[in-house]
Amino acid sequence: MLLYLLQQESSSTELRTECAVVLGSLAMGTENNVKSLLDCHIIPALLQGLLSPDLKFIEACLRCLRTIFISPVTPEDLLYTDATVISHLMALLSRSRYTQEYICQIFSHCCKGPDHQTILFNHGAVQNIAHLLVSTSYKVRMQALKCFSVLAFENPQVSMTLVNVSVDGELLPQIFVKMLQRDKPIEMQLTSAKCLTSMCRAGAIRTDDPCIVLKTLPCLVRMCSKDRLLEERVEGAETLAYLIETDVELQRMASITDHLIVMLADYFKYPSSVSAITDIKRLDHDLKHAHELRQAAFKLYASLGANDEDIRKKIIETENMMDRIVNGLSESSIKVRLAAVRCLHSLSRSVQQLRTSFQDHAVWKPLMKVLQNAPNEILVVASSTLCNLLLEFSPSKEPILESGAIELLCSLTQSENLALRVNGIWALMNMAFQAEQKIKSDILRGLSTEQLFQLLSDSDVNVLMKTLGLLRNLLSTRPHIDHIMSTHGKQIMQAVTLILEGEHNIEVKEQTLCILANIADGTTAKELIMTNDDILQKIKYYMSHSNAKLQLAAMFCISNLIWNEEEGSQERQDKLRDMGVVDILHKLSQSSDPNLCDKAKTALQQYLA
Repeated sequence: MLLYLLQQESSSTELRTECAVVLGSLAMGTENNVKSLLDCHIIPALLQGLLSPDLKFIEACLRCLRTIFISPVTPEDLLYTDATVISHLMALLSRSRYTQEYICQIFSHCCKGPDHQTILFNHGAVQNIAHLLVSTSYKVRMQALKCFSVLAFENPQVSMTLVNVSVDGELLPQIFVKMLQRDKPIEMQLTSAKCLTSMCRAGAIRTDDPCIVLKTLPCLVRMCSKDRLLEERVEGAETLAYLIETDVELQRMASITDHLIVMLADYFKYPSSVSAITDIKRLDHDLKHAHELRQAAFKLYASLGANDEDIRKKIIETENMMDRIVNGLSESSIKVRLAAVRCLHSLSRSVQQLRTSFQDHAVWKPLMKVLQNAPNEILVVASSTLCNLLLEFSPSKEPILESGAIELLCSLTQSENLALRVNGIWALMNMAFQAEQKIKSDILRGLSTEQLFQLLSDSDVNVLMKTLGLLRNLLSTRPHIDHIMSTHGKQIMQAVTLILEGEHNIEVKEQTLCILANIADGTTAKELIMTNDDILQKIKYYMSHSNAKLQLAAMFCISNLIWNEEEGSQERQDKLRDMGVVDILHKLSQSSDPNLCDKAKTALQQYLA
């Protein structure tokens, strides 16, 4: 009935306005109310109402639209179904402070992701909203600021534009800095800090700009303190984590501002001990925010510890930190689990910590559990962490192997997800480094020859390089080389031929020649090269290649084949001389490259001995 009256052109404007007000009040009720209104197509009716000449009616329609769009049950896309709506809303921005407040609020709630940002940007959002930042109405200023914070988020195009926009002779970054000051309301400080953070991350403002170092960063650290509301502390920590994520200087600066590392430990103390809570509402509120606080703290610790060894040490020495991370890995909330794994990954970059704290807390156990059946985004970070735990100096390597890691990693190498394939093969490469023969055989068995070939023909160069790295680590130390080549020689030689013939970059070819040099170092494995004329011709070809790295790698193969003290060296030397290898060595001994020259001379001495 109300909607019917609202849409009747014949109804008086006062009546239609009253209908819009009542509908707006209904929309403020439960989510079910909003769902019912959406089912009755309230949005097209209200948008139609915006074409009326009567300002009071337009404002009532906008207020109702605002209430509906801020409800979590309303799909944002409903704003973008008709292209003329956005232009019309932009035009209505100049009508009154109410149209400005409601329209900005609608935009900031309905701008989710790059597609929406682009639509609003192309309709002149920046130019139309910028002057509202100096409006006399606080509500208008605040909603305009929120608009910019969602428009600029992870959007270089918007961020680069904002830097050069000025209002009343003042550039936007300067206006944002003024809004950051301590005497401004917290919501304004936080939102302008988010705008400056997005602009900084997009490269529109330098990381060493005073507005970041002296204003934005300290403001966000302030938001993490105990006297702020829980919601503010969550938003402050998450924004700060994003600001400093990729910049080591900002990480160092944040870590020594206001004892931030210790301050964050407090994020884990909610809900506070039950005896102290007499207020049931407060308990409910604390519980609701407890996992958000933990997630934010883990994220910020991960950013703080991303690069600097001393900061990692400080984080780990914070009260019960490792226990907190281990608990975080098994939380029910997927967001907390992801943040805890990120934090662990960041700290696992430290050799010192891998040897101490990670060992004392047997971190690998919960990590292996996380890897059993997690969604991809967690798997990617968890498998990266596992790569670090499998480095040769990490004491966790043994127990991880015993807990069935080889199977798990071999299955990751078959993933559709590129990052998981890279991590799976990378972890196997780390595992094979200086490993005993049994482990190497287990890896080869677990991978299967077909899978090895699959990885060697992967379209991603990273997968290819890590697979070659794995082969190189498998084929190290003589008894291992001979053993592996006796069981998998034919396939490995095929793989090497395939790569040396393919269109690959210098690094890939160099790594492949290094594998051949390792094979040439075997006792019985050498014969697989010596009886393969195709491979010998390829080695000879790379000795005269234009790239010195490839020449050097080919020379390593030759040296290992002709080394004097070894059985059969005479026949090998003769065969290579007949192929013209000695002539090339003479030429290389005159090379201007000292490495090549030395290597050639050493090889020629083998012929003279």
